[in-house]
Amino acid sequence: MYTTVRLHRTECGNISYRFTCMDPSRPWIVFLPGLTADHSLFNKQIPRFYPQYNSLTWDAPAHGLSRPFPLAFTLSGLSEYLHQILEAERIVKPVLAGQSLGGCIAQQYIRDHPDNVSAFIAIDSPPLSSQYYTAVELLALRHTKFLYEMIPWKLLLQWSVNGNAQTGYGRKLMRRMIEPYGKSEFCALTAYGFRILSDAAANAPSDPLPVPTLLLCGEKDTAGSVRRYNKAWAAAEQLPLVQVPDAGHCANADAPDFVNEEIDKFLQANHIE
Repeated sequence: MYTTVRLHRTECGNISYRFTCMDPSRPWIVFLPGLTADHSLFNKQIPRFYPQYNSLTWDAPAHGLSRPFPLAFTLSGLSEYLHQILEAERIVKPVLAGQSLGGCIAQQYIRDHPDNVSAFIAIDSPPLSSQYYTAVELLALRHTKFLYEMIPWKLLLQWSVNGNAQTGYGRKLMRRMIEPYGKSEFCALTAYGFRILSDAAANAPSDPLPVPTLLLCGEKDTAGSVRRYNKAWAAAEQLPLVQVPDAGHCANADAPDFVNEEIDKFLQANHIE
């Protein structure tokens, strides 16, 4: 499997992304990692779906190799950066698979470009719709930086790693992605990510997404209220919700074989093959 790595240059900084492509006419899956994670979050997915599916993933602005990058973007801005990359690579109607905040970026992209997405797979991602959040929850998301800054870095790192993953592989991966930020950058990035999520959710429409959607959520996901949001989301919009056994907030890293099988079944059921 050959991976191509490229940079998308913007006025604010460079965005690193990588893709595998055997045949451009084959369907594409675009994998979008969550807050503080990078492209390696999907190391267990990309080889599994190659070469039947082409794939693309990125280090979102201010993440991983897409640094330095000023914290001045919105969720709509991230959607636009993604659109520019997909246009540059001539990727049409991909499946979007996003973990956590990556799933929110995917939902924003679907709102912005509804005719250019085949399907959506949410992995431990909250819904981007105002009806699922209380005013207190949205307010709390905007004020996390001070709390994070009060915690010693060694303890904050341990909590973040253990809070995101349940398995040895998942925790090792999370530590490798998070530790290079250091405390100051990690606190700033995390707080900013929660804030733009709050802003986008507060103003998001409540109508269902116009594409086939699969919800995957770790049974042991303890990140905020993600499990509760997913249950409410599935019930309100009649969406399939798969609980991933023994998995935390990064279900695709904790239980890759299970998640890959569910993704494969979803793609085949929707004739994306």
